[in-house]
Amino acid sequence: MSRSMKAIPLVLSLSLALPALLAAESPAQPSHLAPITVVGDHFEREGRPYQILSGAIHYARVPREYWRDRLQKARAMGLNTIETYVFWNLHEPEPGHFDFSGQLDVAAFVRIAQEEGLNVILRPGPYACAEWDGGGYPAWLFADPSLKVRSRDPRFMAASERYLMRLGKELSGLQTAHGGPIIAVQIENEYGSYGKDKSYEEAIHQILIRAGLGDSLFYTADGVDMMPNSILPGILAVANFAPGEAKSEFAKLAKLRPGQPLMSGEYWDGWFDAWGDRQHAQTDTDKQVAEIDWMLQQGYSFNLYMFHGGTSFGFMNGANLQTNPDDHYSPQTTSYDYDAALDEAGRPTRKFFLLRDAITRHTGITPPPMPLPMPISAMPDFHLTETASLWKTLPKAVESENPRSMESLGQSYGYILYRTRLSTPGMATLYLERMHDYAAVYLNQKLAGYVDRRLRQDSLQIQVPEAGATLDILVENTGRVNYGPHLVEGSAGIPERVLLDGRPLTGWQIVSLPMSSPQSISGWEKGTAVSGPAFHRGTLQVDNPVDTYLDTSALGKGFVWVNGHNLGRVWSIGPQKSLYLPGAWLHRGSNEVVVFDLTDQHDPVLRGLSEPLWSQPSAH
Repeated sequence: MSRSMKAIPLVLSLSLALPALLAAESPAQPSHLAPITVVGDHFEREGRPYQILSGAIHYARVPREYWRDRLQKARAMGLNTIETYVFWNLHEPEPGHFDFSGQLDVAAFVRIAQEEGLNVILRPGPYACAEWDGGGYPAWLFADPSLKVRSRDPRFMAASERYLMRLGKELSGLQTAHGGPIIAVQIENEYGSYGKDKSYEEAIHQILIRAGLGDSLFYTADGVDMMPNSILPGILAVANFAPGEAKSEFAKLAKLRPGQPLMSGEYWDGWFDAWGDRQHAQTDTDKQVAEIDWMLQQGYSFNLYMFHGGTSFGFMNGANLQTNPDDHYSPQTTSYDYDAALDEAGRPTRKFFLLRDAITRHTGITPPPMPLPMPISAMPDFHLTETASLWKTLPKAVESENPRSMESLGQSYGYILYRTRLSTPGMATLYLERMHDYAAVYLNQKLAGYVDRRLRQDSLQIQVPEAGATLDILVENTGRVNYGPHLVEGSAGIPERVLLDGRPLTGWQIVSLPMSSPQSISGWEKGTAVSGPAFHRGTLQVDNPVDTYLDTSALGKGFVWVNGHNLGRVWSIGPQKSLYLPGAWLHRGSNEVVVFDLTDQHDPVLRGLSEPLWSQPSAH
């Protein structure tokens, strides 16, 4: 049902705390807050105007052991609300099989936020963006290339409803109408920047209602210029924009939607990094603080994107790909530091303290004190002395006349190997049709070269040494597109043909390598040099388990497990040269570190750092 936004007060089953109440709350006690109403051009609670002062934290990007620490720091900066996406691909890894346990217990995250005196803005999807693999869509949606995500395709809508209905069982009881902290729920996400089919957006709206999430304020978010494509009657519209745009975007929003509260759904107070960038993103803190100061003066509400970026652990980073010819496939790094108020390890930055001062100045409320600092430490060098060649550890292959995508084989992430034999020796052009996303090509297990989608490459000149030579194409999914029209092209691996001098190659053996756990690796050898793709193992001795940054500058391209936790990707092109290693995932004594690397590695040395390591741009 659409909700009217006229001057008559609407009970929206919201529960935003008054700043004075929030400041006085015991952080250990859950808040049971009164609903707010929309009255004319502002929010009210118990008859008094109210500003939403929000910041984004994605529970999946922060170890569960640290959720409370990060949420306490949000309160300590003066925020009264926290915003989070929910990532469909994490919660439904296989069709109909759901997981809301452990790190994925989003309801527990919401409850902790309430215990710490924070309200919650929920962004359930089904589409998230968020520089997350596939924008949060599960990989299995892309197994059938005819299925169109983010559309009224009945197959997509049925899958979306199944997910949202299940999510509702977890979270509907945590809305403020039922004593919880959830004050608002977003409908889809920046849909106006993607399409114009409002009937699709309204269908998502109705599913959310059926899922029991209709007792909160519904809203849509987009750039104001895109809003005509996405605004729904009676639904609050909030604006997403970059620093320097607040005055113009709010003016346009007020003209487009006169008489409604003005809010920034995403104020981009930082930016993300992509592989191959010259350096880590560094944004203008002073400019951002001045603009937030102005919003506070106007009485406008905002959501900082991000308050704390965290880490896209494992293979969860996404990629950008626009239609503009000058743009290209650009996968993001594992680090989602975002130059935010809290850094990747959860430490307050200069931005944190300046924003805290601005908020305190305008609210007159002294925020609660910061929690005790979480220790972070350097750790001594250690060697990866054991090796296991990928060629000796391959699982059973699937035979197929033609190449197939990862998803068609039931695989979501990691690597996939395509193997066939070549009949004719000599120089030839190998063409990989729609290869996603990075391929290492081998002839008789000797490296012939790389094909990188990031560089718009799709072919490679190879010298076939002999008739019957074995061709291996090892493909890495470096991140599905999370934004833009190419979102629908989510298949990974080689979903089309492989051509040699224009002739299709057939008779393939395909090996799925999801890299889900180091436990299945066998054939370890100690002190043996190995060339080509291989696993490398060593032991990190820890006396005091604390956070550190694992220096990966000695590695080429791959990823790292520590005690079975996939810390994320490594790529020598930078800018990221280290991986955040939470102390919560370490234990006293010996800790197993396993690296997979495509490049030749001989006794690589790693170490822990107290600060992240980034590429340094060359002087010009």
